[in-house]
Amino acid sequence: MVKKIVPSTDKKLRQISKPVGSVDKKIKTIITDLKDTLKAQKEPAGVGLAAPQIGKNIRMFWVDFEGFSRLVINPQIIKVEKTKTKKKTIKAHDHEHEILEGCLSLPSYYGPLKRANRVTLKYLSEKGEDMIEIFEDFHAQIILHEVDHLDGILFVDKLIEQKKKLYRIDKNEEWEEVTIV
Repeated sequence: MVKKIVPSTDKKLRQISKPVGSVDKKIKTIITDLKDTLKAQKEPAGVGLAAPQIGKNIRMFWVDFEGFSRLVINPQIIKVEKTKTKKKTIKAHDHEHEILEGCLSLPSYYGPLKRANRVTLKYLSEKGEDMIEIFEDFHAQIILHEVDHLDGILFVDKLIEQKKKLYRIDKNEEWEEVTIV
């Protein structure tokens, strides 16, 4: 079922989420809710959605971007690394590994966030199977963003930490710099 996405001002997004005990009927319902809600999200479209963003403070998220989809339960970051990559130019960005990152809980706001481009993650799959997987480049960025949600961290926190700017795009697709308070 499509759920309302919790806004960035909601205290639930600042809580550390609890681990999932087992993939039971209740958890499967939340999985369906995550998938349905992300799929229904159009303006702006999203690439990932964490359970806290639909009001459930449990350690689980769904990502779905151009054929890359994962349901991740109880993620544990094993290793984070910045690796040398082939020169991939991301238009509108001058810095290596910086992508304009946004969040469905803070729609229309974006910032040039720099994250590691490789992460090794241990997690449970939708079927409750233990998984260890390496994610790279944009997939790593998505994974790290969603894991942050489970720890009560928003991307604007990382922007402040990195002394980066926040931008808002309006209905006319005009960009303006916004002061982070």
